[in-house]
Amino acid sequence: MNRYPLWKYLVIAAAILFGLIYTLPNFFGESPAVQVSPLRGMTKVDQSLLNQVVETLKKNSLAYQGISFDSTGVKARFADTDTQIKAKDLLQTQLGENFVVALNLLPSSPKWLSSLGALPMYLGLDLRGGVHFLLQVDMKAAITKSLESYTGDIRTTLREKKIAYAGVSRQDQAVEIKFRDADSRAKAGEELQKTAPDLLLKEQSDGAEFKLLGTLKLQAQKRIQEFALQQNITTLRNRINELGVAEPIIQQQGIDRVVVQLPGVQDTAKAKDILGRTATLEIRMVDEEHDVVAAVQTGQIPFGDELYTERKGAPLLVKKGVVLTGDYISDAQPGFEGQSGEPAVHITLNGSGARIFKQVTRENVGKRMAILLIEKGKGEVITAPVIREEIGGGRVQISGRMTTTEASDTALLLRAGALAAPMDIIEERTVGPSMGAENIAKGFNSNIYGFIAISVFMMFYYRFFGLISTTSLAVNVLLLVGLLSLLQATLTLPGMAGIALTVGMAIDANVLINERIREEIRNGASPQAAIHAGYERAFATILDSNVTTFIAGVALFWLGSGPVRGFAVVLCLGILTSMFSAVLVSRGIVNLTYGRKARLEKVSI
Repeated sequence: MNRYPLWKYLVIAAAILFGLIYTLPNFFGESPAVQVSPLRGMTKVDQSLLNQVVETLKKNSLAYQGISFDSTGVKARFADTDTQIKAKDLLQTQLGENFVVALNLLPSSPKWLSSLGALPMYLGLDLRGGVHFLLQVDMKAAITKSLESYTGDIRTTLREKKIAYAGVSRQDQAVEIKFRDADSRAKAGEELQKTAPDLLLKEQSDGAEFKLLGTLKLQAQKRIQEFALQQNITTLRNRINELGVAEPIIQQQGIDRVVVQLPGVQDTAKAKDILGRTATLEIRMVDEEHDVVAAVQTGQIPFGDELYTERKGAPLLVKKGVVLTGDYISDAQPGFEGQSGEPAVHITLNGSGARIFKQVTRENVGKRMAILLIEKGKGEVITAPVIREEIGGGRVQISGRMTTTEASDTALLLRAGALAAPMDIIEERTVGPSMGAENIAKGFNSNIYGFIAISVFMMFYYRFFGLISTTSLAVNVLLLVGLLSLLQATLTLPGMAGIALTVGMAIDANVLINERIREEIRNGASPQAAIHAGYERAFATILDSNVTTFIAGVALFWLGSGPVRGFAVVLCLGILTSMFSAVLVSRGIVNLTYGRKARLEKVSI
C-alpha cells in the first residue's frame, strides 16, 4: 500500500543530487576581476598580452590571485574590490585605447563544478550590483541622416516626374536643389510639397542658378528625434538580449539620453564594446571616373565623392549616394567565405532590399561596389568587389581581413538592428548594492529565520511527520536554487520574496497532508490506510491551489516587466519544485520509514 517502486526512489535521489551540484557554486561566490580585451580584434589574445598584463601589475606591486586568458581576453582575479579598481585604472592607462579594460566578477567554483555547467546565480542590482551606462544620442546626426534620405527621394521624384534639375545635395542641415530656370523650380516646388510635406521649401536665386532650399519643419525634427531615441532603445534591448543578460533595465532619461543597467552581468567588457558600437551598413558605388591617386596627392576630392582607405591600405573614391543601408537587412550571421575560408558575414536582405540590390547590380555590371561599415560617423570600407553579374535572391556576403570574433560581433550588430543615430557612452560605472550590506544580510536572513521557525513549529506540532515535512521543504529550496542557478537567472529582492512565498506554499501542502492523515486516524482508519488516504485525498486540494497560483505567476510574467517578471519566474519554478518535494519526496521518506511495517500500530503525528 505504502511502497514505491525502485525507479521512483532513483528519481528522488537524482533530483536531490542535481540540486546539490547546481546549488554548490552559490556557496563559493565570485572573485573581483579585471578583463582586458582587444578593441574589435585589433590585437590577438595570446601569451604576449598576458605577459604584458602580468608585467604591468608586478611593476606597480598589485597582487593578483590568478590570471588566465581565453578567446575573449585576459582575466586577472584580485582579493578585494579596491585592488580590482586600482588595477583597472592602471591597465587602462598603460595599455592605451586599443584595449577594453573592464571590471568583472568571475565564479570561484572548483573546475569540476564549472565543467558540469554549474555556475552561481546572478544577483540583481539591488543585491549585488552590476554595470551602469549612460548613453547620449547624437540628435544632430539623426536629422542629418533623415536629410540624406530626403536627398535620394527627391532625386527619384524629380526623375519620375521628368522635371529637369542641375543637382541635389545636402548643405549642413538643409537640402539644396539647383535648377536652370524658374519654371522647373516652380514645378518641383509644387510636386515636393505633395511628396515631402515635412520639408519647408524656400526659393533662392544666385545669378543664373535657381535654387530650392528645403529644411525640416520643427514638428518633423521633433518627431525624428523621438523616433531616433525610441529606435535606439529598441536596438539596445535587442543587442542586450543577444548578450544573454537577464532582466536589463533600459530607460529614457531626458530628451536625448538612455540609462542601461545590466544586473549580474559577467562579461562587462563585451557589454561595453557592443553597446558602445553604432555599426550601420552602407552600400555605395565606387567612383572609377576620377583618378584616386591625383585626389590623394592634391587633396582635392571630386564633388559628390568621399575618400576612404580599404583594409588592404589602398585609397578609394566612393560616391556619397547611398544605394542601400542596413535598414533593409532582415538577418545577418557569421560564417566563412566559400573559396578562401576566411571569416565573413552572410547577410539576408528583405524584399525591398533584394529588389534594390538586384536592380543596382544589373545596371552596374563590371563596376565596383563598396560595402562600408559606419561607426560613430566614421566609415570603413570592408570590401569593394567588382560586380560580375546581376545578383538576385537578397543574399550578400561581406568579407575582408576579418577575425572570427569581429565577424560574429558585426553580425550581431547588424542583426539586432541599426541605431537610428550614433550614441556615445558618457558615463560608465559599477553599481554597488543599492540596499547596502546590512539590508542584504537581513534579506537573506529573513528566509533563513523563516525556514527555522517553520521547521521548529512543524516538528513540535506534527512530531516525526513534521521532521519529514521539514526535510522535504529543504529539498524544495535546494531544487529551486539549483534550477535558478542552472538557468542563470538573476536573483533580485522580489525574487527573494518569491522564494519566501514558495517556502510558505510548500509547507502549506505538507500541512494539508498531515492534517488529512490525522483526520483519517481519528475516524478509525489504520495507520497504513490513514497515510495512504491522507496523501491521495489531499493531492486534489494541493494541485488546485498550486495551479491557480501558477496561472497568476504566468500572468505576472506575461504582463509584467523587470523585477515583477523576476518574482514571477521564481514563483512559477517554486510551485513546480514544491509540488515535487511536498508530494513525491515527503511520501518517499514516509514509505521508507513506515511502508515495510506490516503491522503498524501508531505513527508519530
